[in-house]
Amino acid sequence: MDFRTACEETKTGVCLLQDGNQEPFKVRLHLAKDILMIQEQDVICVSGEPFYSGERTVTIRRQTVGGFGLSIKGGAEHNIPVVISKISKEQRAELSGLLFIGDAILQINGINVRKCRHEEVVQVLRNAGEEVTLTVSFLKRAPAFLKLPLNEDCACAPSDQSSGTSSPLCDSGLHLNYHPNNTDTLSCSSWPASPGLRWEKRWCDLRLIPLLHSRFSQYLPGSDLCRQNAFQVIAVDGVCSGIIQCLSAEDCIDWLQAIASNISNLTKHNIKKINRNFPVNQQIVYMGWTEEREQDSLQDRMYTPKFLALRGSSLYKFIAPPVTTWDWTRAEKTFSVYEIMCKILKDSDLLDRRKHCFSVQSESGEDLYFSVELESDLTLWEKAFQTATFLEVERIQCKTYACVLESHLMGLTIDFSMGFVCFDAATKAVLWRYKFSQLKGSSDDGKSKIKFLFQNQDTKQIEAKVKTIHFLYKSSTQFSKQLGEWGSIVN
Repeated sequence: MDFRTACEETKTGVCLLQDGNQEPFKVRLHLAKDILMIQEQDVICVSGEPFYSGERTVTIRRQTVGGFGLSIKGGAEHNIPVVISKISKEQRAELSGLLFIGDAILQINGINVRKCRHEEVVQVLRNAGEEVTLTVSFLKRAPAFLKLPLNEDCACAPSDQSSGTSSPLCDSGLHLNYHPNNTDTLSCSSWPASPGLRWEKRWCDLRLIPLLHSRFSQYLPGSDLCRQNAFQVIAVDGVCSGIIQCLSAEDCIDWLQAIASNISNLTKHNIKKINRNFPVNQQIVYMGWTEEREQDSLQDRMYTPKFLALRGSSLYKFIAPPVTTWDWTRAEKTFSVYEIMCKILKDSDLLDRRKHCFSVQSESGEDLYFSVELESDLTLWEKAFQTATFLEVERIQCKTYACVLESHLMGLTIDFSMGFVCFDAATKAVLWRYKFSQLKGSSDDGKSKIKFLFQNQDTKQIEAKVKTIHFLYKSSTQFSKQLGEWGSIVN
């Protein structure tokens, strides 16, 4: 794989993740060719002891200038321990790389402060003496307010004799003798290693989402309500990414398009492998997820995920992707490609707030309504349906429809190389015959009456053939739509 291709298939970025009822927390997304990795930050021991993450104990000394060189946020009033929010560069030799921004302070000189309020922890640190031993653990999912910048009201003074107070939502450097000029934060590369132990803050895998046959959605499940700059990815086995919140609408679209592209490439590769086991007339042209709109508007769930596949002469609708040959016999519904019509819906035709929709009308006149996530998904479906129809037209070449004309059973044959032939079913006598190229228009009354406009090959005049034709298996509207699609393919 060349470098350009690798770049197109891989994307990395930081987002927020809403996982269940928890408050959103920062994660890193890493999109590879066949998997989406969701990672969270953790502090791990990388040398001196087995690879693990957990509690650490570190002893630091108070300096004349700069004090402990720490700032803290949070407290029990926010249902979290107090957390280190800033570390002074001047203190890095004493800290020895064992403390990190995001560490929750669990004990101070053996005193359990896990459930102490912010000001209580400040007082314990103030009275801790010149040397303090901290037991800490990295808080991977810190509440959003811990990431807020310093508030102007929390300006720090060089002396810890001040009687002022600070908000637990802001950095408390005031009571820790934190020097006001030391506002820089340490980078991971600047922390020195501790003898025998070395700790690092790293991105660790939280969840892995295989992309083959996975689906993604910007909408609230079952509804037409679109999340703002957010989406979720659901693997074929049901594992869900949680709600991924992007920084902007552009960022969200970029992620969705990148994920959709990788899923599409995997699907194409999978189709090629599956088609090796199927004869030429049973090849798969398309597979992919859609959301079907429920016809019963009284239901709370308006949309249900459905997996569509175009294979051979049929359109299959599944509740889950077919994996085995047996699965193809267990489709929820199956339609003959040459007996259905597909319509890409314009904005004026949409039934709700969902975009990128199409309808499929079956031979019985039943309308199915589907939604896809992106315009590229809609384009992919439209192209695939046209391809499947074209292949089926080439394969069957000729189709005859039974109808009743003036109380007589008639046959209307469409031959995809010869054109139209209307004949008496009993005598086989041909009533009229025209080529596809002579068809200049057709219309129907929505029930049974079809009007064909043909051009006379010799006089070039338009001849109207108006016949009250009662289709036995299909409405005139359905036939008219299908006729237009077939005509465009044949011509």
